[in-house]
Amino acid sequence: EGCALKRTAKNTVFADGVAGAPVMIVGEAPGADEDRLGKPFVGVSGQLMDRMFSAIGMSRDRDLYITNILFWRPPGNRTPTPQETQICLPFIRRQIELVNPEVLVTLGNPSTQGILGVSTGIMRTRGRWIDYDTGTRVIPAMPTFHPAYLLRSPAYKRLSWQDLRAIRKKLAEAVSS
Repeated sequence: EGCALKRTAKNTVFADGVAGAPVMIVGEAPGADEDRLGKPFVGVSGQLMDRMFSAIGMSRDRDLYITNILFWRPPGNRTPTPQETQICLPFIRRQIELVNPEVLVTLGNPSTQGILGVSTGIMRTRGRWIDYDTGTRVIPAMPTFHPAYLLRSPAYKRLSWQDLRAIRKKLAEAVSS
């Protein structure tokens, strides 16, 4: 109730995928397509994200739980403010606890900085494992580029591919241990 974005959005965009999935992905905020359909990552960047995870053998209907740090679209598709992120953060933290993934993936600056508490930007943070402590267990988290950024800057897809391979490797290690 405390987030003013709720009044300007068409729909609450909560989550998609499988509860209890091995990988939980947290993006930034819904875009226009997501706001219209009430489902995260259904637009062009979501289609790219689906192809990216498909390349490492994963899909939303089997392996992924997908959400955003904000559940409502900011007007004009602007970047979420730190205040908006802080309002929604307790809900995302609880969602992470309930999904209890083997790997957490944060897409872009707002989700990486908000959830993982880092102050550096995604260029310096991506590709490094960061421990996310739920209070009951530690989940390895991989910050990486948001697919919308990759659509604007395709040269960075190579780095995202490295991140995806690291995610696949970390999951294989979790299964074998």
